Amino acid sequence: MASTTVSLMILIVILSVLCVAECKYMVYNTSQGIVPGKLNVHLVPHTHDDVGWLKTVDQYYVGSNNSLQGACVQNVLDSLIPALLADKNRKFIYVEQAFFQRWWEDQSEEMQNTVRTLVSSGQLEMINGGMCMHDEAATHYIDMIDQTTLGHRFIKKEFNVSPRIGWQIDPFGHSAVQAYLLGAEVGFDSLFFGRIDYQDRAKRKGDKSLEVIWQGSKSLGSSAQIFSGAFPDNYEPPSTFYFEVNDDSPIVQDNVNLFDYNVQERVNDFVAAALSQANITRSNHIMWTMGTDFKYQYAQTWFRNMDKLIHYINQDGRVNALYSTPSIYTDAKYALNESWPLKTEDYFPYADRVNAYWTGYFTSRPALKGYVRKMSGYYLAARQLEFFRGRITGRTTDSLADALAIAQHHDAVTGTEKQHVADDYAKRLSIGYKEAEEVVAASLGCMTQSSPSSVCKNPIPKFTQCPLLNISYCPPTEVDLSLGKKLVVVVYNSLGWTRTDVVRIPVINENITVQDSAGKVIVSQLLPIVNATLAVRKYYASAYTGESPSVSPMYWLAFEAVAPPLGFSTYVISSGKISGKQTSYASDGRQNDTIEIGPGNLKLIYSGNDGKLIQYINKRNSVKVSMGQSYSYYAGVGFDSDQATGAYIFRPNGTSFPIQSKKIPLTVLRGPLFDEVHQRISSWIYQITRVYKEKDHVEVEFTVGPIPIDDGVSKEVVSQISTTLQNNKTFYTDSNGRDFLERIRDYRADWDLQVNQPVAGNYYPINLGIFMKDRTTELSILVDRSVGGSSIVDGQVELMLHRRLIYDDGRGVDEALNETVCVLDNCTGLTVQGKYFIRFDPLGEGSKWRRTFGQEIYSPFVLAFTEQDENWTNFQVPSFCGMDPSFSLPHNVAIITLQELEDGSVLLRFAHLYEVGEDNDFSILATVELKRVFPNKMIKVTEMSLSANQERGEMEKKRLVWKVEGLNGKQDNVLRGRPVDPVKLVVELAPMEIRTFIINFN
Repeated sequence: MASTTVSLMILIVILSVLCVAECKYMVYNTSQGIVPGKLNVHLVPHTHDDVGWLKTVDQYYVGSNNSLQGACVQNVLDSLIPALLADKNRKFIYVEQAFFQRWWEDQSEEMQNTVRTLVSSGQLEMINGGMCMHDEAATHYIDMIDQTTLGHRFIKKEFNVSPRIGWQIDPFGHSAVQAYLLGAEVGFDSLFFGRIDYQDRAKRKGDKSLEVIWQGSKSLGSSAQIFSGAFPDNYEPPSTFYFEVNDDSPIVQDNVNLFDYNVQERVNDFVAAALSQANITRSNHIMWTMGTDFKYQYAQTWFRNMDKLIHYINQDGRVNALYSTPSIYTDAKYALNESWPLKTEDYFPYADRVNAYWTGYFTSRPALKGYVRKMSGYYLAARQLEFFRGRITGRTTDSLADALAIAQHHDAVTGTEKQHVADDYAKRLSIGYKEAEEVVAASLGCMTQSSPSSVCKNPIPKFTQCPLLNISYCPPTEVDLSLGKKLVVVVYNSLGWTRTDVVRIPVINENITVQDSAGKVIVSQLLPIVNATLAVRKYYASAYTGESPSVSPMYWLAFEAVAPPLGFSTYVISSGKISGKQTSYASDGRQNDTIEIGPGNLKLIYSGNDGKLIQYINKRNSVKVSMGQSYSYYAGVGFDSDQATGAYIFRPNGTSFPIQSKKIPLTVLRGPLFDEVHQRISSWIYQITRVYKEKDHVEVEFTVGPIPIDDGVSKEVVSQISTTLQNNKTFYTDSNGRDFLERIRDYRADWDLQVNQPVAGNYYPINLGIFMKDRTTELSILVDRSVGGSSIVDGQVELMLHRRLIYDDGRGVDEALNETVCVLDNCTGLTVQGKYFIRFDPLGEGSKWRRTFGQEIYSPFVLAFTEQDENWTNFQVPSFCGMDPSFSLPHNVAIITLQELEDGSVLLRFAHLYEVGEDNDFSILATVELKRVFPNKMIKVTEMSLSANQERGEMEKKRLVWKVEGLNGKQDNVLRGRPVDPVKLVVELAPMEIRTFIINFN
């Protein structure tokens, strides 16, 4: 045995000597950490995987349709894991959970455990953590929260970690809400992004202020600020350090026995690029983002070259290179204990070069934007109803949640994807809606049949809904009631306070009456459905359903409905005498008198001579202003210039061109609930203006399209509201539906703006509304979807409603934004129908309407229908309130999430709707009594971070507190709600505060 051992040792020595002489295997030292006193280059390996763009999300995942783009996320993740396992010092960050979850579900338990080990060790870090990297201009804050929550809770469940870093590297501009709400309030320690205005970037490079402390909320102040960094150029590596198999950067060739040995050359290139970046960055730490779109499909090529770079760079010694992550980089910056510049408000609008403002996408694909917003409000209500009935396995709102999450991607709701990808997003939303529709119908069926505490498996009432009600297509209401049938309408209110609104449904009978659940006749109004509406109905109902409607309703039936907080009321429509009369008046444009519209305090005055709006009068608040409203279009610059207008970019060829003629005939329909003004603005624009008896705002319903492009001119259609207000270049737009930010025409607070696009450069994203004011009066305009808008001249506000373009703008989508809709072999340009709302108030009084009515726009009534032949109602529960019947939320608080989770607990969020100083009555601390929100229930309350993946107290303990230049360590006194007492169960909310809870019922 001893002889055998000696022989083996001799053999090992001989082989070792031979290997030294012959073997070429090289072990690279990649273990280097941070070195004090040196320039530390943090190499952050990453891939940016769009959740749809040129290909659909599933095509990107599996790697199909590669004629459009050679991209396969499955390959990225498959090749990444063995590459990380090959060297414990290698690191990687991953972002898009829509892809990761698809991959995760396909893995064996052994592979899942391997990945858990990589995450636990820090080699693989989940950052940002939402289902997608959401857009920041065309998204609503509730959608941003929901999609982030889906991803964060999955990561917490599978890996027991909470993402620390915001990574919004590709969205086209960055919002204040992203910084404070989807940054600080979800527990992020820092936020990094790639796209800021080229003028802003140049200035920040010069004064080393690419990295800042971003304080996005004046209400939450320093309590919600976050360390933020804009990359020097984009989210890619320096220009010669791309290492995908087919990239053309020089690899690190370190084999002296082969041609093209270039180690010293590559080291010199690296050091030069590092020193260049260090010259525009504070401190001795810089970050290199080693990757870009859909990279690491063969991960070894990247890591092989980075291994070599780290090894040889650190042998060279001039700078220090290390594998890193944004978390390591952030901790290194924090450890310096330095002060950083303060940034407030946002990074909109964004231009990547002269004449290239990315402000067109604020409006691009307006139908998709409207669909996303409609589904968002519906999802909020559907989750509430799912909670009241109880979550049923196999029939949930989860499919709609996933579809909405993906639709928030920065190439989805933005409208900057190829047409077939936009169709895919819409298809997913439609499938999700159908499943959620079943949840809503079953929940209402059970709730009208028995109390929520009762078990209900098979509801007797079969409710149907009308997703195409906006185009007057609603088969459940288009039934003949003259034969004794009765139509029951359940009206559900997802708001936290009692709501009154006018319901409008298409009907075929003229002699009908409306009663409430007590049998009381309700005032109603019948209006004819005009030919313009019927034409849109016929074409688009056929396009959507695949068949032409068999019935054409003659009338709109309108009645006033009242629904309790988080509750419903029922109304019965049957044959009978209509309670309200309607009269009509037509102007042929030859009168010289004026025409007054409005059955209540609010009056609109039109010129009888030319049919144009000339005055707004509100007797209730004594506002009387001159105003006009018109349509124009911007002709887009074409491909023969240095920059065409396109899906991303808005580049008008000068000022706008008026669309309507000098005289516009009008038809007036009057009734007890509201008056309507119908106007054919042009052959492709139809408008209905409504003034309600009990409301103090104007409702404008527009139908725009198909936009004609036979003349070869791209067109961007705007509606302009003109007044005599002297707003001195100043107006205000919302940030993702939350804070309103001041905008000043041709001005940026952070740098001296060089104006090259006086229209496009002054456009901003609008999700809730836009307002302007002078010394006495405010004008507010609220919208039903994301649009772009501005005040290009004093006294005027304009909204871009629709775009139809001929050329691509050269930003990668390689397709003109020319949407068409086809029925059989007939294809026409897209027609868009939508609404916006106008109101004037005395100075300082407009916020109440903007905030309260803004909630009503986002959360319209949910209507469900069923027929009954016998007794007019046999519902055991004809009305319902989900809270204590004597309680409602204060009008400065909204319930934005009420959702039963898989484990039976409940996710609950309240949002304060007002900013500090916004309103004298409502910009105050608000309180909500949970015992009255959940009456007769014993509950345990745990406050969570915004994305509900960690306890709030735990998150606060870990929060990094940064120093800000000029403040000398002083922090502002920020008002926040106190912790919830487990006995009193009262939630306090300070202005702009959102609080998230997990509720467990005992």
